[in-house]
Amino acid sequence: MKTIGFLVNPITGMGGSVGLKGTDGLYEKALELGAEKVSKKRAEVFFESLGYVKDAKFLVPSGEMGEDHIKNKGLEYEIVYNANGLTSREDTLKALEEFKKRKVELIVFCGGDGTARDICESIGIETPVIGMPAGVKMFSSVFAINPKAASDLLKAFLEGNSKYKESDVLDIDEEIYRADKFIMKLYGYLKTPYVPNLIQDAKAVFEGQDEEMAKEGIAVFASEFMSDGSLYIVGAGSTTAKIAEVMGLKKTILGVDLIKDEKLIASDVNEKAILDHIKNKKSVKIIVSPIGAQGFVFGRGNQQISSQVIRKVGKDNIIIIATPQKLENTPFLLVDTGDEELDAELSGKTLVVCAYRMAQRKDIRKD
Repeated sequence: MKTIGFLVNPITGMGGSVGLKGTDGLYEKALELGAEKVSKKRAEVFFESLGYVKDAKFLVPSGEMGEDHIKNKGLEYEIVYNANGLTSREDTLKALEEFKKRKVELIVFCGGDGTARDICESIGIETPVIGMPAGVKMFSSVFAINPKAASDLLKAFLEGNSKYKESDVLDIDEEIYRADKFIMKLYGYLKTPYVPNLIQDAKAVFEGQDEEMAKEGIAVFASEFMSDGSLYIVGAGSTTAKIAEVMGLKKTILGVDLIKDEKLIASDVNEKAILDHIKNKKSVKIIVSPIGAQGFVFGRGNQQISSQVIRKVGKDNIIIIATPQKLENTPFLLVDTGDEELDAELSGKTLVVCAYRMAQRKDIRKD
């Protein structure tokens, strides 16, 4: 019988769709803006995909941190820490301390980079860890590409069919991030079960003269086709920011902005604002750039462009841009919108604008 520590950060990811770029210290603000609890839905998908597994006992905190998600699933579990009210980082650390005392053989957590940092600090590299993605950023390479992939990794572990790797734990200061500055730091490593195509790579940042020239070419081309009168929902990233720069506009590098007829209509918008702006527009398009090396087009750092937004805009009105260097280091693109049907619809071959009037064909996958 293997013992599995299972832990959920109940508020992680709530800041994504409402444009807060994280939830640290902003739980009440996120609620005011209409944020929903992302981790609850993620945990539901995880257990639905996992089904019944024998020879495994789950050790969990009480309530939203664990018990609420596993009860009535037919799985053996034990509450090892009582979490009361609105939980905090201290609750996470105390639950992890219980996992250490009971010598769990694997930890599955539902959260973001901050939770990964807590585990790195508390547990270290001895105990294997599987991250179930539910945060806003998730730059670390400890995360499965989606909750279903996390359940497949757990099954592989239980069956003895997984290898292991040392995975980067990366994070940023959310206050600096909200000020539209991106500074990423390596905090350490965690040991993760590894099955190809089930776990994401760490975010990579590409720099250099050729990279800048490629961005310039993409931006000039984009400025030309964006003169068609459509409202453009422009995602985060330095490549999309270059488009605004060519137009003489000041775009947020880490937010989602709206551009029409070379004018900045709205800056750093959340899901609600996007839906309000597009509801009466005849032509709306989305421009996004994948996260370097990870390959995520939707579901990491741009949750403002939600599944509801994507469905209203339509698959055929999505434009993906990326430099040749980024594409060369990104085997395939990924989507993780939280809507499995939509992820399946978005999957398949797609064209990625990679230079002035040039595109490469790339695969989009949901898992």
